[in-house]
Amino acid sequence: MAGSAHRLTSLAVPPTRKESDMSSSPVSQLLEDAHAEGVLSPTSLQALTTVDLGAQIQAGLGISVDDVQSSEVVLVTVMPDDSGSMASHARTVCEGHNLVLDALLASQQKDGVLFHTRYLNGFVLNPFRPLEDVVRMHDKNYDPDQGTPLYDQAVVLLGTVLAKAQEFTRNGVSARTVTLLITDGADAHSQRARAREVAALVEDLRRAENHIVAGMGIDDGSTDFRKVFRSMGIEDKWILTPGHNAQDIRKAFQVFSQSAVRVSQGAATFHPSALGGFGA
Repeated sequence: MAGSAHRLTSLAVPPTRKESDMSSSPVSQLLEDAHAEGVLSPTSLQALTTVDLGAQIQAGLGISVDDVQSSEVVLVTVMPDDSGSMASHARTVCEGHNLVLDALLASQQKDGVLFHTRYLNGFVLNPFRPLEDVVRMHDKNYDPDQGTPLYDQAVVLLGTVLAKAQEFTRNGVSARTVTLLITDGADAHSQRARAREVAALVEDLRRAENHIVAGMGIDDGSTDFRKVFRSMGIEDKWILTPGHNAQDIRKAFQVFSQSAVRVSQGAATFHPSALGGFGA
């Protein structure tokens, strides 16, 4: 079963560095601080705190700020879809995730990049950690057989990105982020969040001008992914819509990896409007 494979893998690859020992209470404090500083809107704060998501956010925070010897960091986050309909794409998604990792490892700024992988149904393969410590995706730790709680998990994922960036900036370290949400279907199983809560978070991140949130919708023959992602606040220029074949999906991951590398090249090249989106 996927769950047992996930548990075995996470036990087999322990974190190699000290990771954040923050409880859900300090997570709440990070979010409150972000709200007080005008980074997080009341709507987003409510979405993240009405139901206590602290433990889920904590699971992704990873490495302690004290263990990062850099004046600026780039947080790269990928959320692969692990719903059952992705089974036929499993190998390609693993390759795509690992392609992004390899592109960042080959960049000159690799030491300032932290990577986070959280599957669509909540399993954390990689809390934020240095590139050389990242666990690659493969058939032993990725077995898509679950649902599509797209909005619920997007809120958790973006809350994690925001909290980690806030943790760094609070400690005097500049943080830029680039996040990719991947799905091959519209939301089907969210219990709490709706598209508008996700959109409020995306808007907060975009307003701060040091975050990019992107979406990849893999063709399922019926879903209008541009409409889905727009409803979640994602700008059209950061939406990828590959066809239902391995070649298209690999190409989409390649396009995202190029943008992630550009983001890692320094604040001067980062401004989201300057980057121009995937078509630039």
